[in-house]
Amino acid sequence: MTRKLHFTEAELADRRDRACRAMQTAGLDGLLCFRQESMFWLTGYDTFGFVFFQCLFLGADGTMVLLTRAPDRLQAAQTSVIEDVRIWVDAPDAGPAEQLRAILEEKRCRGKRLGVEWEAYGLTARNGQRLSAALDGFCTLADASDLVSHLRVVKSEAELAYVRRAAALADEALAQGYAMARPGADEGEILAAMQGAVLRGGGDEPANEQIIGSGPHALLCRTHTGRRRLDARDMLTIEFAGSYRHYHAAVMRTLAIGGADPRLVDMHKASVEALHASEAALRPGRPIGEVFDAHARVLDAAGYREMRMNACGYSLGNTFAPNWMDWPMFYRGQPYVAEVGNVFFIHIIVFDAANSLAMTLGRTSEVTPAGARPLSSAPLALTPS
Repeated sequence: MTRKLHFTEAELADRRDRACRAMQTAGLDGLLCFRQESMFWLTGYDTFGFVFFQCLFLGADGTMVLLTRAPDRLQAAQTSVIEDVRIWVDAPDAGPAEQLRAILEEKRCRGKRLGVEWEAYGLTARNGQRLSAALDGFCTLADASDLVSHLRVVKSEAELAYVRRAAALADEALAQGYAMARPGADEGEILAAMQGAVLRGGGDEPANEQIIGSGPHALLCRTHTGRRRLDARDMLTIEFAGSYRHYHAAVMRTLAIGGADPRLVDMHKASVEALHASEAALRPGRPIGEVFDAHARVLDAAGYREMRMNACGYSLGNTFAPNWMDWPMFYRGQPYVAEVGNVFFIHIIVFDAANSLAMTLGRTSEVTPAGARPLSSAPLALTPS
């Protein structure tokens, strides 16, 4: 069967070699991957079947076995370099954790120390308990939730090419949103036009729902059901990501429709200053907690201390539902030191609930030797014109 890989086999092999070296450094004999991001990054394997019990075993010697359900056998064959795929069968008494134990027995893991990606949307608490019970007394389990994530945070040139394409698609989508953001416009039609631009450009649906809200919903930075039409004088908040080969580049805006309250103009001015200050603080060799500090310093001085958030962005990369946020996040004291090849979304969010005013502003940057390079060329203007 012909494989459809989005990276060369050599790059995927290098990633697995790096993961194996990290395992050896951590004293692990193997890794039980439950994060779909890890499986995609290590092998190219692309699916949403991770919502069921699914595990990729990667031995410290490079051995790989995927345990999954029948619908994903061909999925793995077409999208990944995994050769050994085992199937667990749906049944009232199905025991995939016990089947995984049999695979580990076959791979001589009895008495060994294995890392587990406990923090994974693909491993529910109940399945985690079943995994612990199945492997109790068989081997030692250690939390290795971050092992692959810490490798993924620095992107290769091939990955950066996908991020840049995602950013271009996000700009195309935002242009559609700007063009439609007028009194009487329907939020659903705005979203449809924006996502249509991404799909027409060869992109993907994002890892979580796009966010749009007007009127009182402009003060929400989470998705919600129910759409409305824009009033003659309104606010529109959009948080949107272009996605290409599962790599994300996010943008965020609050637009004034039909004129702007003077207080909103001031909030926008402070947010632009905070965004630029945050981008200036995102430099290789510096802890990224300084990005949050720059954002907070500007907003606090402008009088928005009680209206801002306690975090101002996060890493982006290849992510799967239900979330496009990746590790690490910008917050006070965050010790991660920025590196060339990082990709971060910086967002400025100020909500004045007392006066029903919202202001958000955000874009994605790549960390270069010279500092942060914004990947979006979209305007930061308050009005959509």
